[in-house]
Order: sequence, then C-alpha cells, then structure tokens
Amino acid sequence: MSDSRYQIDVNIVTRYLPEQSQPQQNRFAFAYDVTISNNGSLPAQLLSRHWVITDGNGQVQEVRGTGVIGEQPLIAPGDSHRYSSGTLMATQVGTMQGSYQMLAEDGRRFEAPIAPFRLAVPGALH
Repeated sequence: MSDSRYQIDVNIVTRYLPEQSQPQQNRFAFAYDVTISNNGSLPAQLLSRHWVITDGNGQVQEVRGTGVIGEQPLIAPGDSHRYSSGTLMATQVGTMQGSYQMLAEDGRRFEAPIAPFRLAVPGALH
C-alpha cells in the first residue's frame, strides 16, 4: 500500500530449536521472533494473520487465525509490538511468508505483508 498512513513493517529473526527437534523422524522445530512496527500516521490494530509455510519438499501449509498468540494488539504510530512463536517442518530448510490483516483507527482495513524468510538448520545450507 502506498498510502503512508498505513505503513506497517515486519521484521523476523529465526532460530532452530534442536532440543524440540527429532531429525530421525523428520521433525525440525523453529522459533521466530517478530517485531511489528507502525511507521504510519494512524494507530492500527492487528486483527488476524495468514501464514504460508513451505518445507524443502515443496509441501505447503497455510495457517489463518485471529490475532497473534491470543492478542490483537493496537499499535500506535512509532510503536512496535513484539512476540515469539514457532513452527514444525518435515525438512531442514523451508520458508514462511504471509500477511497481517490490520484495522486503522479511521476504519480502513489493510494488509501488512510479511516478506518470505528462511528457516534452516545451521549447516544445512552451503
């Protein structure tokens, strides 16, 4: 969206969770820390999320739900909301991407895109 009133930026940091993984059963656990920053000029509430998770075999899983980790945060201009979550995959490498559905204070609904990011076991990529 090109309207600067509705500018939500999403930054993600991922990590592999070896203690929750079982490689011999093709079970790889990853955590991701999300920072959602409101760089627009209006307060905006996160209503729902849509994730597209693709493993290294090309298997796609879509996840939709209300809010994030049970919350629907209202993010003021210049503020951020942070949370952590996780996912399981059947491969050592995969990607996630998606969007947050937002509601601005003026009543306009808009999407905040989440650019693709990689989940990878350390050393799995050369």
